[in-house]
Amino acid sequence: MKTQDHAVECEIEDTYAEAFKGIYAEVLITARDRVWLDRAVAACTGHASSTIMCDCEAGVDRYLDESLTPDNRIGAVVQFHVPKFKRNRERHLEKVLIARLSQNVLTCPTARVFNMLEDGDYFTVGKKIAFFGDGYQFKANRFGRELWVIPIMGGEFELSRRFGFREGVMGGNLWFMGETVDIAITAASAAAVAADATPGVVTTFPGGVASSASKAGSKYKFLIASTFEKFCPTLREQLGDQSGVPPGVNSIMEIIVNGASLEDVAKATYAAITAAKSTPGLKLITAGNYNGRLGQSFIYLRPELH
Repeated sequence: MKTQDHAVECEIEDTYAEAFKGIYAEVLITARDRVWLDRAVAACTGHASSTIMCDCEAGVDRYLDESLTPDNRIGAVVQFHVPKFKRNRERHLEKVLIARLSQNVLTCPTARVFNMLEDGDYFTVGKKIAFFGDGYQFKANRFGRELWVIPIMGGEFELSRRFGFREGVMGGNLWFMGETVDIAITAASAAAVAADATPGVVTTFPGGVASSASKAGSKYKFLIASTFEKFCPTLREQLGDQSGVPPGVNSIMEIIVNGASLEDVAKATYAAITAAKSTPGLKLITAGNYNGRLGQSFIYLRPELH
């Protein structure tokens, strides 16, 4: 008699991911084909993994086919996040948009950029970028939108006049503890893919995966964050009882999720857990938190217990 094999699921710790509030802008970039679209996206989301030392956290929410964009070209929806506790956060986010859209999208052949947040607060980013036209820029109604048009050597660059911003959520996270590096990466990668497939959220680290979770502060006064030594597998013996690495775990990978709302980030979190929990050799799925000191947006990994 044959028996059916069932995938063994790893333990999921009864804990929570501690997210925090931020503000974000959302734009639609289009281009003549996927090649140039991906180049524009890669450029404008570069160096945007963590606000510890990046000016923002940015990533792709979703791709849109030609039937869903104003100019009937392939497009990508991109989010730019900054934490709400950032000093002069609104002015900072506006500077992020001006710099990244002008230096990385305007310069990309065939790219256009449209605002995706129509209601509420906004920045007049289009007007400010349009000064690059040196007096030859002009306003026009194209594709059913009010746009600034800037003459450039490649033809014309078109972008929305206003770009909205809203309150969002940052810092949703999961940790994947594996027997080996390959196992931890496999689990985290599957989780990142599932999170990215959830509407309204972005992952910002390379491939959606971070191998270097950090703690706030450092023994060095000039650092605002440093390695989370308690969860470094190679320090387990050195730290003894102070180590938080379980037996048999030799690598820990993390995913971090930002999004438009706590609900969106929670949906992405649960999709990520489902995608990763049956990875062979994965010992534990848990999350980073600071006992509420960082933020008050809690996502329980096992909501049925709460």
